[in-house]
Amino acid sequence: MAEFNANVPSIARVYDYLLGGKDNFAVDRELAEKLISIYPRVAEMMSANRKFVAKAVTWAANQGINQFIDLGAGLPTSPNTHEMAQAVIPSARVFYVDNDPVVLAHLNALLVKPGSGVAVLDGDVWQPKAIMSHPSVARHVDLTRPVCAIMAMLLHFIDAPAARVLVRDYSAALAPGSFLVITIGRGEDEVGDRTLSTYNSQGPSGLRNHSPAEFAEFFTGLDIVPPGLGQAQEHRPGWPEMPCSPQRGGQVLVGIGRVPG
Repeated sequence: MAEFNANVPSIARVYDYLLGGKDNFAVDRELAEKLISIYPRVAEMMSANRKFVAKAVTWAANQGINQFIDLGAGLPTSPNTHEMAQAVIPSARVFYVDNDPVVLAHLNALLVKPGSGVAVLDGDVWQPKAIMSHPSVARHVDLTRPVCAIMAMLLHFIDAPAARVLVRDYSAALAPGSFLVITIGRGEDEVGDRTLSTYNSQGPSGLRNHSPAEFAEFFTGLDIVPPGLGQAQEHRPGWPEMPCSPQRGGQVLVGIGRVPG
């Protein structure tokens, strides 16, 4: 578990505030409001990301996937991964991974109940081999069968080469036919530069501004699910159309990769 410090902004709590949640502190709200003042659509971007993840989980469940791993899950925000998965497959199992102490407290208190199909791991998502070999994963997820792993709004906190390695290592631990749902936020023009600078001056983890080309490289070795890579607001998993219209100021790039074989 990461060390708790109410005087340092938390990625999860800033997201929570931007999504209209109440599980955040003054320092989180201060940083979020600064981001909003620079780019008023940042809250809309976070909402678009959540909606896309919900669509992607629903789509994966409709493909017959009944086990999910949500990496860097963040604070419970409806719709949660297990709500979407279990709406399609009531017996679906969902494994949430995070190491933020506030996130873990909420996940364990609100979601982990007997028969819920939900489990939580206090783990560092930047250590994929440790996560995927953890005994609690084996108790809850059968890695010999397809899984849907979710990496939502994670990879913009590490540089592009490290992000490619992270996706590769998680993919290597998944059975053929598994899916990886990946999303990142990125900024455009001077608005994006100011947003990036503001977050990095106060935020707990360095934010990177990956290009669409770098984002595409994260899917190396995976089969990209139609309609390909696009923006959260326009992407519909499984649809043939390719979303491509730009968004001034910022956007959430999204995609789903399938482990081949």
